[in-house]
Amino acid sequence: MAQQGPNAPVPVPTADAHQPAPRPVREGIDLVVNDKRYRHTGDASMPLLWYLRDELRLTGAKYGCDSGECGFCTVLVDGKAVQACATKMEKLAGKRVTTVEGLADGQGNLHPVQQAWITEDATLCGYCQPGQLMAAVDLLARQKNPSDADIDKITNLCRCGSYGPIRKAIKRAAAAMKDAKA
Repeated sequence: MAQQGPNAPVPVPTADAHQPAPRPVREGIDLVVNDKRYRHTGDASMPLLWYLRDELRLTGAKYGCDSGECGFCTVLVDGKAVQACATKMEKLAGKRVTTVEGLADGQGNLHPVQQAWITEDATLCGYCQPGQLMAAVDLLARQKNPSDADIDKITNLCRCGSYGPIRKAIKRAAAAMKDAKA
């Protein structure tokens, strides 16, 4: 007869076919998106755009063309503008990706480019604006005081033709960024 009571031995569980076995860590592509670490274990040829939108649910970058010509999906990879629809996950191992959702700081303060967009009312329909914002951040990282010719080199399309307010917003952001460093 089995011993009962508070001093009875506790049965040790045995391996059971119904118990899940630990799995080894899956191989994948490690990257950082908006300061958070991720591992993509799916298709290495998946475009970054679909990883951001479908896997991470970051929907700021928009689909427009599949060839990188419209700029709606512009994000930063290691600080440089790239078209997420034309950037394969296999190229992103160890890289840092910043999307429009990652521009504001951790305290909720908008990036100077975001604030300038609001002040200049640069958004019409808004579909292209995340890509426009990211292209502007890239430009201002390279050109602290961009000329009209520098701004004209941004090839992102705007379906509504909001180029005038976008130009004003970029110049306002450049001034704000210059003042913040002074």
